[in-house]
Amino acid sequence: MSEHVQPVTSFPARQLIRSTSEADPSTREWIKHVSLFLLTFLSTTIAGIVIVAPETDVPEPTVSGFLGYLLYVPEYYRRIVAALLWQAAADPTLLTSGITFSVALLTILTAHEMGHYLACRYYGVRATLPFFIPAPPLFLAGTFGAFIRMKSPIPSRRALFDIGLAGPLAGFVALIPIAIAGVLKLQPAHTPLTAETIVFNDPLLFQIIAKITGANLVDASPNPFYMAAWIGLLVTSLNLMPVGQLDGGHGTFAVFGQRAHRVIGRLAFIAVAVMSVLGFFWHGSPSGFLYTVLLGIMLRVRHPAPEKLEPPGRGRMGVAVITLLAFALSFVPFPITLR
Repeated sequence: MSEHVQPVTSFPARQLIRSTSEADPSTREWIKHVSLFLLTFLSTTIAGIVIVAPETDVPEPTVSGFLGYLLYVPEYYRRIVAALLWQAAADPTLLTSGITFSVALLTILTAHEMGHYLACRYYGVRATLPFFIPAPPLFLAGTFGAFIRMKSPIPSRRALFDIGLAGPLAGFVALIPIAIAGVLKLQPAHTPLTAETIVFNDPLLFQIIAKITGANLVDASPNPFYMAAWIGLLVTSLNLMPVGQLDGGHGTFAVFGQRAHRVIGRLAFIAVAVMSVLGFFWHGSPSGFLYTVLLGIMLRVRHPAPEKLEPPGRGRMGVAVITLLAFALSFVPFPITLR
């Protein structure tokens, strides 16, 4: 999932900022964005049901002829989703857990994107409402994330810093109570770990919460709050990578300038690429290669310079340090272990 601000790359050197009424979303835009949000709520609710639903045997479709082979995967997928929804209809606690996960995750994503959006409004930068992207049922967390798109240039280096980092910091603050609830509600796993078990490795924030509260993170069964916060922290750390037009890339550009932004981004890409190889051999997880590809793509996207290149100031340097702390609490070198 990628939740970065997506500025446009070509504007005149100077452009008049439109009036507030022109920047307000139209009724049509509200309908579009709310519809995407509701679809994402549905898809993330199904993902939340998957987290807690017991495994069930789904009969495979009968294969007959070329058309049968062609439709085998879609039909089997449909049967799995139908069986899952039937389970949720028969057991309301599954549906409650699914909704809990969905609300928790969308709270984090909404806080993140509204941080960007409100900062844009503050600086007079025209931007879209958040686009929430639903994912097919059973795929990832039920969403491909969310983003906003800027439709006017960023006026200054300080505006770039504030707009870029307002999102991940707002999302991080929103996920802290969710993370606390997730760690406190952890229960021992009902079944012993097998060779096919997926283990979600704990970020530093979870470890600190467990240390303070005395909660046990070892061999515990994830709950909806835990998974929502875990995904939120993963997204936060990914977005804070100092690469391209990711949120961390905006902050790096604003603090250090264009040349340092390019160098730091390449070093971050190399570090993630090395970790993806180590993660594959040490933890059996190929997930790191996905992040490497994403960062490689982001490296190829030119970062537009703001119109005014004034220094960020001492206060923002303090915010930069806080952002580094949020990254350290969120980042997991090897998020998943397969064993």
